[in-house]
Amino acid sequence: MHSWQDWVGKTQSAQDLLTPALLQRFLATIDSSDDIRSAAGQSAPQAIHWCLCSPDARTDELGADGHPRRSEQSFLPPIPMPRRMWASSKLQFLSPMAVGAAIERTSTIVSIVEKKGGSGHLVFVDVDHAVQANGLLCVTERQTLVYREASAAPPVPRPVDIADVTKDWPFHRSLIPSEPLLFRYSALTFNSHRIHYDAPYAVEEEGYRGLVVHGPLTATLLLDLAARELGANALASFAFRGQSPAIAGEPLHLVGRKDGARIILSALGSDGRTVMAAEAMLRD
Repeated sequence: MHSWQDWVGKTQSAQDLLTPALLQRFLATIDSSDDIRSAAGQSAPQAIHWCLCSPDARTDELGADGHPRRSEQSFLPPIPMPRRMWASSKLQFLSPMAVGAAIERTSTIVSIVEKKGGSGHLVFVDVDHAVQANGLLCVTERQTLVYREASAAPPVPRPVDIADVTKDWPFHRSLIPSEPLLFRYSALTFNSHRIHYDAPYAVEEEGYRGLVVHGPLTATLLLDLAARELGANALASFAFRGQSPAIAGEPLHLVGRKDGARIILSALGSDGRTVMAAEAMLRD
């Protein structure tokens, strides 16, 4: 096993501006029920931070997968395994972000762990992000990335009666993630990973059965579900873990329920499998 520990403690910063236009494109992308028309100082919805401070590598610096080419000078370690996935995140929402605010995100690699198991060789990279708006700390996030070898695509799911699966979930929204939705979210986040827009690449090179829905897009849709049910910026914390890829063109069921101050959320596939499990806490 290679030691990547020289990368632990590495830090980088990025700056951005939360513009009214970005906010409107974000709301339009996820079909939000909000209609925020960009009044300066108005609070933006939770999840907008994933569309800010995006990587801005030049096109000629991208690798075959569409990610910035890995090198010894990269912020993230140049782990050679072909699949890199956003496995999970744990977030604290400390203060809403105001429209028009200057944004700064500071990212620090806090751990790199190599494992071998039934699914082969895995490398887990934890990155802490601190996001400030006009100098005020608004969001902290522990993001876990996992690198692994490619594997065969799972079989096409056999749909079940989703009413049976969702009957115990009072919050429920269903949609079919479309190619335009994935394209728009890739554009919002400046994400050029080909699994989200290049179907032949996603199937033939990375072994998926179709275009893959971005993990943070699924998480954003769950946060939007919570906002629809509980009101804007109602959550103090949010944590999610991806369990199975969501595929464009296949039904996705967003569900949730309230248990006191605790909110349990999940994204389910058409066969009832859990695509993403999440949990949140309401503000006091």
